[in-house]
Amino acid sequence: MKNKDFYRAFEEKYRGSRKIIRERLKVYLPFVLPFKDLYPRSNVLDIGCGRGEWLELLKENSISGEGIDLDDGMLKACEEQNLKVRKGNGISYLKEQKPESMSTISAFHVVEHISFEDLQELIEESLRVLKPGGILILETPNPENIKVATENFYLDPTHIKPIPAALLSFLPEYYGFKRTKVLRLQEAKGIIQKENISLLDVLDGVSPDYAIVAQKNASQDTLDLFDGAYNLGIGASLVELSSKFEARFISLEEKATQAESNFAAIVNSSSWKITKPLRTLSNFIRLLVKGNKY
Repeated sequence: MKNKDFYRAFEEKYRGSRKIIRERLKVYLPFVLPFKDLYPRSNVLDIGCGRGEWLELLKENSISGEGIDLDDGMLKACEEQNLKVRKGNGISYLKEQKPESMSTISAFHVVEHISFEDLQELIEESLRVLKPGGILILETPNPENIKVATENFYLDPTHIKPIPAALLSFLPEYYGFKRTKVLRLQEAKGIIQKENISLLDVLDGVSPDYAIVAQKNASQDTLDLFDGAYNLGIGASLVELSSKFEARFISLEEKATQAESNFAAIVNSSSWKITKPLRTLSNFIRLLVKGNKY
């Protein structure tokens, strides 16, 4: 960046305050807290640590963490919080680490900034560096959210391209991780329980971010410690919201058809004509969901 403080200011305006991000990152604590007993002296590496919210949260939970970033403004924000950080390339630094030397490697909103080859290298090196049962966390914007995929993603001038969850979850499996979970994140409060789903909810209500949490193979006793976290159901998917919207539309269409049957002589089939745009929209959404389903 031309100005060293630009990206820090950009994050403050468009990603959210430190307080907001810290609160969001608490969703990952169940995946890392077991390491306090399992590997009490192991370290967490946060690649692209930004302002250090995750490092700060780890510190509050007595977990040792180190961050690495290329942005001077972000590193300054971390240093202001007395966090352990360094300037550098995260993947290059990862390559320097000893095998099975870390419990957790995280990269929040990093993978959309790097090439696919670098992403593959990041995952492959993470598998080497993580201890048995170690966790890899990769969070990124969710292209399943239509507004994110068509507009919000491109607000950040350093983004390269969105990554579908099906692809990002496949990569750790391909390179040898034992299991991978997709977490959909940051959806509007109450959207999952909402029954009267609107078209706007379908377009913009799907979780705007998602993460994959991949775990390296280990003994069954070790893996069992993380089952609770891996069984959590989190987030709103396009399939879920569009299915609710379609169910609502079908109900409205059935009522309109019944009204048409009862009052055909009076309305001259006008209700069928009135609902035609809704039927066209519903067919479009079905096709859209089919293309995003995995």
